[in-house]
Amino acid sequence: MKKIWYLIYNIAVIPLLDAAVFIAKLFKPKIRIGVEGRKKLYENLIIALAGIDRKKKMIWFHSSSMGEFEQAKPIIEKLKAEQNVNVIVTFFSPSGYDNSLKYSYADIISYFPYDTPFLTMRFLNMVQPDIAVFMRYDIWPNMIWNLKEKNIPCLLVDATMRKKTARKWIIAKSFHKSLYSCITNILAVSNDDVENFSEFKIDQNKIKSVGDTRFDRVYQKSLQAKEKKLFKDDFFAGKKVFVFGSSWESDEEVILPAMLKLMKNDMDVISIIAPHEPTEEHLDQLEQTLSGKMGYIRFSLLNEYKNERIIIIDSIGVLLTLYSYADVSFVGGSFKQGIHNVLEPAVYGIPVVFGPKHENSQEAIKLNQIGGAYVVRDRKQAYKIFRKIFSNNLYREAVGKICSGYVKENIGATARILEEINKYI
Repeated sequence: MKKIWYLIYNIAVIPLLDAAVFIAKLFKPKIRIGVEGRKKLYENLIIALAGIDRKKKMIWFHSSSMGEFEQAKPIIEKLKAEQNVNVIVTFFSPSGYDNSLKYSYADIISYFPYDTPFLTMRFLNMVQPDIAVFMRYDIWPNMIWNLKEKNIPCLLVDATMRKKTARKWIIAKSFHKSLYSCITNILAVSNDDVENFSEFKIDQNKIKSVGDTRFDRVYQKSLQAKEKKLFKDDFFAGKKVFVFGSSWESDEEVILPAMLKLMKNDMDVISIIAPHEPTEEHLDQLEQTLSGKMGYIRFSLLNEYKNERIIIIDSIGVLLTLYSYADVSFVGGSFKQGIHNVLEPAVYGIPVVFGPKHENSQEAIKLNQIGGAYVVRDRKQAYKIFRKIFSNNLYREAVGKICSGYVKENIGATARILEEINKYI
């Protein structure tokens, strides 16, 4: 069956993918950057590999983009601390590649090659990895098949599989079975994922539930974030802080009216709005919405602060630290296409609120089930929930403890994953 899928994929699918990339690069700058970046992939690899001590084991980590790489970081950093190995990191997306070029724990950072039989084999022959670790879901057929052919152990880490997915459709299921059968170990984030992977009828000894490194990573980052001082120590003294994180316009249409109503009825509430994309256009739109309703100030102008009750964040990279000041959080994306990271506020032991589009996050679903998070669907419901949480300190603290407890209970995946990786070192 593998040979049949190999022929179908390389004769029919690869040419279609090539054509799609050729057309897409004309209209999408991100794809064009990726195409240009790969032109010197092998030339750059030759230079990078020249400085590598080949006596050390070469461990290869691949992530689709920056989000998946965040999950790989705790594994890489603990591995480098415990083992004398080389680490090569690859990305499919240019955003992941560009934003990780200064990552000090990687010996080599590269693009992932185009998934043709020749280019993937050329990559493997040059790099000569002793182990390949693919994060979450970004596996490519020719690379997986070639790893199997060369007897290089291949691990799929932080793996997830939904109960209902197109990968389980009749033809797709046969294709994916041929891929998963070639993977040495599938380290899933939960027992449910193990059960869903089992439907592909692959060797059960390959699949194991070890947890999700996102819990380890967010806990690690939260400790670092607490050391950053974005505000003076007594800035929020006597106040209850609401952080509206990663907001999109669709989130703001629902949450801002509820937030403003809450603030008019509770003078102790102060709000911080952190747009997902703090462009000048978005910031201007926010200010127009708030004008005449509540005093506001941009974070960059905080030296001119005169007790405004709304702070608009006009920079990036500070959201995790902002959550450390919060008493209650709303996580954006949940009225758009999918919720952002709910673990970032949860790690600080504060209630989490979000909209209806959160099915992309197992953590959001679980937090809601155990009583640490609330789902709101309209302005009226949002105000009702906000009022309930903000008006009762003991209740708010109890809900927050559920969140922090959930994160702490799930820490430890990194050690379990390394235990599996070390079997091949």
